[in-house]
Amino acid sequence: MSRQAMPDADYEQVLRTYNDLLSQLYTTQEHIIMKMSQAFPSSFLKASDLGGAMVTVTIGSVTMEKVGEGEEKPCIHFDGKDKGLVLNKTNAAVIVNSYGDESDHWTGKPIQLFSAQVSFQGRMVDAIRVRIPQQQTQAAPSAAAQQPPPNVGMNSDFDDLDIPF
Repeated sequence: MSRQAMPDADYEQVLRTYNDLLSQLYTTQEHIIMKMSQAFPSSFLKASDLGGAMVTVTIGSVTMEKVGEGEEKPCIHFDGKDKGLVLNKTNAAVIVNSYGDESDHWTGKPIQLFSAQVSFQGRMVDAIRVRIPQQQTQAAPSAAAQQPPPNVGMNSDFDDLDIPF
């Protein structure tokens, strides 16, 4: 039946039904788009998972895992938590500075996770950053700080002004 042959009341009903269905379709699509993080859950933390809070966690293990397009990266897993953290160079350097280069020695140590804005590929994005809890940084000085500097071959006439830089 063409539009010309359809009575106005029937046409208006068809139009209302069409608009209702279209509205439901868009509502459903918006709902799915808004919940894509639930549709494709990750086993790794994202900055949004922290909800703006600083979270203290205990390192349970550090493993090498394939992430993204199959690239292997170190990943930290935490005691009592489902999601781990893919370790980047910045966060690794913070942990290494306090707990040492050997990741096996990190087990049982606390770290704090927080979200920060960082520059990534020319734009600002939220990222997870780590820090060592304050009591850990005071209680565990590095091995270099515990040993006095060697003075073998030191001359008492040595002057800092002689350093060529």
